[in-house]
Amino acid sequence: MSMPGSATPQRAVTTGGAGLAGAILIGAAVAVSLGVYGRVHEPARRPIYTLGFSSPLPMKAWLTTLILVLVVVQLLTALWMWGRLPGVGSAGPMVGIVHRWSGTAAFIISLPVAFHCLWALGFQSGETRVVVHSIAGCAFYGAYTSKMLGLRVKNLPGWALPLLGAAVLTTLVVLWLSASLWFFTRTGIPKV
Repeated sequence: MSMPGSATPQRAVTTGGAGLAGAILIGAAVAVSLGVYGRVHEPARRPIYTLGFSSPLPMKAWLTTLILVLVVVQLLTALWMWGRLPGVGSAGPMVGIVHRWSGTAAFIISLPVAFHCLWALGFQSGETRVVVHSIAGCAFYGAYTSKMLGLRVKNLPGWALPLLGAAVLTTLVVLWLSASLWFFTRTGIPKV
């Protein structure tokens, strides 16, 4: 409680633009840190685990495909919550729950894939597809970080959250195209 006539200290209020800039900078730092670690770390060049799959490549291809499906669920539920899904009524509370849990599941499932890529393979630069995949992997976690931090920013510009979500989706699609699709078209749809 302040005394009459005394100045009340004002808390600094972070504007939406400053908070967004901070979220993007932290996301960029995460992406660069992962890339630097992947580049300077001496890769093990052996599988860490396969989680019941026949080898690491099918494990990563199938898990990344599952992650992509979950992120598409994220996209559809986000469009529904924001009233942008044509022909569908307003979203009930269950849609928000599905949105949050599908995102959480996608992130958790991505961790063994990312850990295996970084620890066993590192940041590879031998061929274009692999360089694109390595960059997209780092960018995915940077974009995800920025999106999660952006959710906590007060007065975030209306266009920012969809843009951050689109960055997560885009980097994941590039990851899937540069690895999972490549694997499936090279080997056919293998047995798990």
